[in-house]
Amino acid sequence: MNQPTHRRTRPRRKSPTLPELEQAKAAVLNSLASLQSRRSYRRAMKEFIAWYCSEPRLALNRSVVLRYRLRLENMRLAAGTINVRLAAVRRLATEAADSGLLSADLIAGIRRVRGVKQLGRRIGNWLTPEEGQRLLSATPTDSLRGKRDAAMLGLLIGCGLRRSELVELNVGQIQQREGHWVIIDLIGKGGRLRTVPVPGWVKEAVDDWVCSAEITEGRLFRAVRKNGVLWGHGLTQNVVWYVVKECARRAENKTLLRTICEGAALGCAMNREGSWNRSNSCSATPPC
Repeated sequence: MNQPTHRRTRPRRKSPTLPELEQAKAAVLNSLASLQSRRSYRRAMKEFIAWYCSEPRLALNRSVVLRYRLRLENMRLAAGTINVRLAAVRRLATEAADSGLLSADLIAGIRRVRGVKQLGRRIGNWLTPEEGQRLLSATPTDSLRGKRDAAMLGLLIGCGLRRSELVELNVGQIQQREGHWVIIDLIGKGGRLRTVPVPGWVKEAVDDWVCSAEITEGRLFRAVRKNGVLWGHGLTQNVVWYVVKECARRAENKTLLRTICEGAALGCAMNREGSWNRSNSCSATPPC
């Protein structure tokens, strides 16, 4: 008598729950060294998790990510923004697979979801020479805090530094090489190491601040109390943002104020011909 054969059924994998996705998100953020990448990935994964948990779904698979990409495209976001958010979703799915929440087939399908092609290059917003000069002229230098703000604006405008690079700048990094003042060993976004030239008028503003504050080592910029006394050993990126915002308000620079309100700080550079531009090496970063 033939015995009935029992078919082995594979257990149905459930969709990741909210605590499991939050755990995977925390693991992704802990693996990122750049503060800017951590900020953008945190926002992207938070929005995806909120959308994913807004309605019941069978599993986190390729079709779900494709639907999310279509949603981003319908929001008329820029191609770069969509690709960054999709990259964050892929990292989230990869971490979920490493934790045993997703199978290898599902993660392979999610990785095959391509980003959006970016045709052409967006023109963006930057300051004209007149606007930059008016912004620098509106910064009073009769106080210690004013000298610090003028030096900060000079490095932001003349050297195109990011806020994170500005607050991490040390006194000894500004050196003279081959008859020119430069910022050496500047670690920027993504851990990139580069050397940035410093114009003469920027070096004068920095020297005025350093001599007045009597700073010989450590961080170049420090907090200044209302009574003109230095405090602490450095600054946060929010301080730089508020300094730029206040200087733009005094200069009545509507272009810069609108840019700040939209989420970007000052990130322009002045080239040899005297025009103002924005490049990959001096792009702006959003505020915290």
